Amino acid sequence: MTGEVNNPQQRRWRISVRGIVQGVGFRPFVFGLADRWRLAGFVRNDSNGVTIEVEGDEHALHAFVHALRAEAPPLARIDQVSVEPLALVGERSFVIATSQAQPQRRTLIAPDTATCADCLREINDPADRRYRYAFTNCTNCGPRFTIVLDVPYDRVNTTMRTFPLCAQCRAEYEDPRNRRFHAQPTACPACGPHLRWSVDTTDPLIAAATALANGDIVAVKGLGGYHLACAADDETAVSRLRQRKQREARPLALMVRDEAVAAHLCFIDPVAHTILTSPARPIVLLPRRPDAPVAPSVAPGMQTLGIMLPYTPLHHLLLAEYARVVGPTRPAAIVLTSGNLSDEPIAYEDDDAVQRLSPIADAMLSHNRPIHMRCDDSVVRVAAGGPLLIRRSRGYAPAPITLATALPCPILACGGHLKNTFALGRGREVFLSHHIGDLENLPTLRSFHEGIAHFQRLFDIQPEVVAYDLHPGYLATQAALAMAIPHKIGVQHHHAHIAAVLAEYGIDGPVIGLAADGSGYGPDSTVWGGEIFIATCADYRRVGHLAHLLLPGGEQAVRQPWRVAAAALSTIYGTDFWQLSLPLVQQLDRSAWTVLARMIERSLNTPRTSSLGRLFDAAAVLVGIGQTARYEGELAILLEQIADHDQPPYPLPLREAASAQEPFRLDGLALLAALVDDMQRGVAPAAIAGRVHQGVARGLLMACRRVRDEHGLTTVAVSGGVFQNVFLLETLTALLTADGFTVLIPRLAPPNDGGLALGQVVVAGAVMAMR
Repeated sequence: MTGEVNNPQQRRWRISVRGIVQGVGFRPFVFGLADRWRLAGFVRNDSNGVTIEVEGDEHALHAFVHALRAEAPPLARIDQVSVEPLALVGERSFVIATSQAQPQRRTLIAPDTATCADCLREINDPADRRYRYAFTNCTNCGPRFTIVLDVPYDRVNTTMRTFPLCAQCRAEYEDPRNRRFHAQPTACPACGPHLRWSVDTTDPLIAAATALANGDIVAVKGLGGYHLACAADDETAVSRLRQRKQREARPLALMVRDEAVAAHLCFIDPVAHTILTSPARPIVLLPRRPDAPVAPSVAPGMQTLGIMLPYTPLHHLLLAEYARVVGPTRPAAIVLTSGNLSDEPIAYEDDDAVQRLSPIADAMLSHNRPIHMRCDDSVVRVAAGGPLLIRRSRGYAPAPITLATALPCPILACGGHLKNTFALGRGREVFLSHHIGDLENLPTLRSFHEGIAHFQRLFDIQPEVVAYDLHPGYLATQAALAMAIPHKIGVQHHHAHIAAVLAEYGIDGPVIGLAADGSGYGPDSTVWGGEIFIATCADYRRVGHLAHLLLPGGEQAVRQPWRVAAAALSTIYGTDFWQLSLPLVQQLDRSAWTVLARMIERSLNTPRTSSLGRLFDAAAVLVGIGQTARYEGELAILLEQIADHDQPPYPLPLREAASAQEPFRLDGLALLAALVDDMQRGVAPAAIAGRVHQGVARGLLMACRRVRDEHGLTTVAVSGGVFQNVFLLETLTALLTADGFTVLIPRLAPPNDGGLALGQVVVAGAVMAMR
C-alpha cells in the first residue's frame, strides 16, 4: 500500500486517542479511514484508549488525523489526540491488533445507549435472523456500563463472556467492515441470552403484554435493573402498584411506544424532543395534555408526566406487542418505575429480584444476561432553553465531566445524604457516578460502597484525598471519615453546589452564587438553604441569605411543613394568628400547637433555617395545598404546578445587617404576610402561587444587584434543589439577563444533591492546589 521505506514523503506516526473510544465502533472506523487513505499499520485498544501506528504519504497522514476528529462514530467522544513520529517499518497492510492491557488505565467506558435504527430495522424484519430478538445490538448501541467488569472493553471483561459466539456472529464480530466488529455484547437467538416468563410459555413477550393489558403488575428486567410495569390507563392497576410498592404519591414514569404516543399525552417542544429521542433516552418531564388518557394515580396533582421512549430491543418489542393487544382505543403506554420498595436500591440480581419483587409483581419478564452494575433511569426537565438534569444515571454515567484545570491529585468525593452520587477525579476528568439514592438504609449504603470500588477498579484511580459534606450525621460523611485515605477535606454543602457549576463552565470565579435548597449544614449552627455567596472554587463568602424561619421538631418539620407555617404565623401575628381565616388555622390542633409553642419559647429542638425550600413549603401550606409531605419537597412542587405565571410579585424585602461584616437578609416573613392578606381577601390559590414565585425571583434579583453594586460581579451561578423549579429558574434567569447579568445554569450535573460530589471534587482540588 505504501511506497518504499526510504521514500522521503513517507512517514510513520503513533497516534494515541483518549476519550470514549472503546465499544463504539472506533477501531473499524479507523480501519476504514486507513483504507481510504491507503495507509498501513495497526489500531488496537489498550487500557488508556486506542493506539494507532500508521505509515504512508505525509499528506494522507494529516488527512487521516483530521478525519479522526471530524468523522468519529456517533457514540465516540474524543478528548485528546496526540501524534508521535516513528521510524518507518515498511508495512503494506493495515490490521486491527489484539487489545493490550497496560499497568495504568486511562480508558473511558461508554454509557448504555439506546437501540440504533439499524438494529431496530432488524428486529422488525421477519426475514432477518434477529427478528424479534430482544438482545440485538451493535457497536452503535446497546449495553456498556452496566455489563462491564473490567477494561480493556473486550467480551471477556463483560457479563457476556458466558455466551460463546455462534459461527455467524463470530464472522460479523471479526469483520472490520461489519458494524458488529468487536461489538462485545453482540449475540443472536442461536448463541445469546433469552427471555424468561414466570411460567412456561412459547412467547414471553406476548404473555407479558397480555398480562399488562389485563391489569397485572409485571416485573421487567431491563439494562440496569428491574422495573415494575402496569398499564398506564388502568387506575386500579396503578393504585395497586402504589400500594404494594409503598410509593404513596411521588409521580410514576411512563414508557410509550413511540413519539406519536408521547405527543398524544404531552406537549413536546423541539428541545424536549431532542432530549427525548437522544441516545441517552432519559425520562423527560413534559407538560401533560388536559385530555391525556392516563390514570389519575400516575402523577397526582401534577401538570407534567415523566415520559421515556423504549431504549432496548426488549422494550421496543414489549410496547409493540402491548399496542397490538390493547388495540387503538387504549394508549400504548405503560408505567415503568424502579423495581424496588420505596427508598431501597433498584433490584438487579435475579435471585434478589425474585425475593424482593414477588410480593409486588404478579408476574416476571426476565432474562439470563447478567447485570453487573445497577443503574436507574435518568430524569431531565427542560428549562431556559436547555436540559436540566434531575437525575443523572443511565445513558449519561459514567461519561466524565471535563475540567478546565487538572486536579493536583486523585480525589474521591462522597456526595450528600439524599439523591447520593459519588465522584472520582483524576487529571481533568471527574467521573460522576450513577444515581445511588438516599442513604437511609443498609442496602443503599452497600450500593454506595460497591459503586466506589467498581469505579476505582474500572478507571484505575487510587484517591489520595477524600472530600465530604460537613454534616456529621450523613452516612456518606461518616463513610468518608472512616476511609484509609490520608487527606480528608470537608466541603460546605452550598459551596459544593456552586463549585459544581463553576466546574461545568470552566471558570474559577469569583461569581455571585445563589444556592437554594431544602437544607444543608451551616457552619454557624443553623440550617442553610437560601444563600447568596461570593464564591470561587476554593472558597466562599456568605454575603446574604434568607431571613431565618423556625423548624419546630427539627427533621419532623421537614416532613410536616405545617410546623414551619404555624411558627411563621406565630412570629408575624403572635397569638392573633388564631383569628386568621386560613385552612391551616382552621385545621390546626391547638394542643399540638401548644407543645410546639413551648418548644419554640424554650429553644428546644427548634433549629433556625435560611432555607428557601422551607419558605416554599410554608407558602404551600398557607395556600391550602396540604400540611404534610409524602416525599421530599412535595408541597413546594405542587405549588409550582398550580402557579399562574402572569402575576405581580409579593415583596421579599432586603434587610440590612446590624454590621457591615454580617450578611444581609431577604425577609421571607414579609412575603408570607402578603400571602396571608391575599388569602383573607379570597384571592385564588393559583394567583397567590404565582405571586410567591415572582416575589422570590425579584428578591434574588435585588440581592444580586446589591452584590454587583458593592463588588462589581456580574456573573451569577445558580444551583440547589429549589432550582429544579422551572418557573422560578426561568423567571429569575430572564430578570437577571435583562439586567445585564450572565447566568450559569447547571446542565451537565443535577442542581440538586445529585451534583454535590462534582462540586466537592472541585473544591478539594482547589484547596489542595494551594497547599
